[in-house]
Amino acid sequence: MTVFQKYKQLILLAAAVLVGLVIWVVPGPVGVNPRAWHLFAIFVATILGIILKPFPMGVISFLGLMAATVTKTLSFEEAFSGFSNDVVWLIVFAFFIARGFIITGLGSRVAYKVMSLFGKNSLGLGYGLVATDLILAPMIPSMTARAGGVMYPILKSLAEIFTGRSHDPKMGAFLTLAAFQGTAITSAMFLTSMAGNPLIARLARDNGIEISWGSWAVAAFVPGVISLVVVPYVLYRLISPTIRYTPHAKIMAAEKLASMGPMQFKEWVMLATFFVLLVLWVFGPFLGVGATVAAMLGLAVLFVTGVLKWKDVLEEQGAWDTFIWFATLVTLATFLNKLGLASWFSAWVVGHVSGFSWIAGFVFVSLIYFYTHYFFASNVAHIGAMYAPLLIVSIALGTPPELAALTLAFLSNLFGGLTHYGSGPAPILFGSGYVSVSQWWKMGFLVSVVNIAIWMLGGGLWWKILGLW
Repeated sequence: MTVFQKYKQLILLAAAVLVGLVIWVVPGPVGVNPRAWHLFAIFVATILGIILKPFPMGVISFLGLMAATVTKTLSFEEAFSGFSNDVVWLIVFAFFIARGFIITGLGSRVAYKVMSLFGKNSLGLGYGLVATDLILAPMIPSMTARAGGVMYPILKSLAEIFTGRSHDPKMGAFLTLAAFQGTAITSAMFLTSMAGNPLIARLARDNGIEISWGSWAVAAFVPGVISLVVVPYVLYRLISPTIRYTPHAKIMAAEKLASMGPMQFKEWVMLATFFVLLVLWVFGPFLGVGATVAAMLGLAVLFVTGVLKWKDVLEEQGAWDTFIWFATLVTLATFLNKLGLASWFSAWVVGHVSGFSWIAGFVFVSLIYFYTHYFFASNVAHIGAMYAPLLIVSIALGTPPELAALTLAFLSNLFGGLTHYGSGPAPILFGSGYVSVSQWWKMGFLVSVVNIAIWMLGGGLWWKILGLW
């Protein structure tokens, strides 16, 4: 065992801390508040720690929050202000509701039902996985929970049927990448379908732009549906599974559904709660019911009816882990903005791209935002580091504010499909073993080109009709 392997955690943590210390001691640019510069140093060290992963994200976030408090860069009240944020609690409540969706078996029932409808051939099977994810996406806020907790077991079972009996590894590769890229797309379609999306809404709100569940879903609908139709077909053509017809999928789905029997009381309650929540999230602004309050109501119904028990909430480690790092990133990003660093960065970038038209400038900024994801191992870390500054830059260029906020929001999900480590579901699905690293990266880049074309061009036309620009 090498020295690096023996002390890997401490070396990686030291590397992140060293970068932060270097930034801290280097004088900040002219016009930047020293307090803002010091917070930026802590922020960079925290983000780098999240990327290098010497410890879990929650630990790194806690260390960053500790550093901000101990150095008196933020007061204790300021440092923990993010923990009372309504958006932070929205995502935590949604995790609890998602647990009920999975515990009752309703998620698996829906998945197998879709398989029975779409499983006639290999392309249809890919569309079935995508359609299943689309149904679950508005309800399950974690793309990792959807892809890893609901989709992956089904995907693995289906892939083993075909690779085991027909020795067609291409089938496994196609299904894996179709499910993975489909998750990135569906995460871009709803405010509640990815853990970082509420953070985006919060950052947009800090810049005077209000993004509701409905406005997000309407703007994403057309380009999202087009991507969900085009991307699996592109993957199908590029990978070319040997087997084109897949009767086993429908048979397996029928057997699973038969073994599950009729829907139970708790499943009906979960289904009813699901639709009530969708209605409240869509029409809540008109009814005076906020998204977080709606989630509280849904969670209360699940508690009272026995669908969820208190121990289920206590055992939902993902929710409490998310609570720590999500609140921390909200706090750091919010105070970077309040202390004026984002405004300074905006002015600096605008000074260097001021000769661009707003369309050319915004496309340039969007591409920078998208492809820098190769350097991130988390959508949320990328959002926390770059979303707010680039939003400010885009608006300063003359881009209509809501258009800029939503476009960057959609890209914040789509860039998760680039690599085998760039988002929560990536390492899970990559671990199935059906796709090599080189193929994953190649397909990720090709799909990114397709998605950008669809969302920037087709989406642009749709957003013109909606009056966003």
